[in-house]
Amino acid sequence: MSILKKGLAFGLGLALASKEQVEKLIDELVKKGELSLEESKDVIDQWKQQTEERKAELQRIVREQIKQVIDKFDLVTKDELQQLEQRIRRLEEKEDQ
Repeated sequence: MSILKKGLAFGLGLALASKEQVEKLIDELVKKGELSLEESKDVIDQWKQQTEERKAELQRIVREQIKQVIDKFDLVTKDELQQLEQRIRRLEEKEDQ
């Protein structure tokens, strides 16, 4: 498994473990009467929103890192390859005429 995949799996694993811990903590607070059911739903909704934001940020960072690796090694992207293929097709069509 690549380092990037391991890092993503680790980060998602932490998020899942945290979800279980957050839900357990909130359930305990509700049982103790320190938090109402409505408040607990709000807390969970906020936590989910923050988790989604962190996930999106992690994905952005990974994409940026991958782009830097591609740029560093001067690799061709899929879009660049498709553009070259289209250009070759157009040139071949002109040659056939």
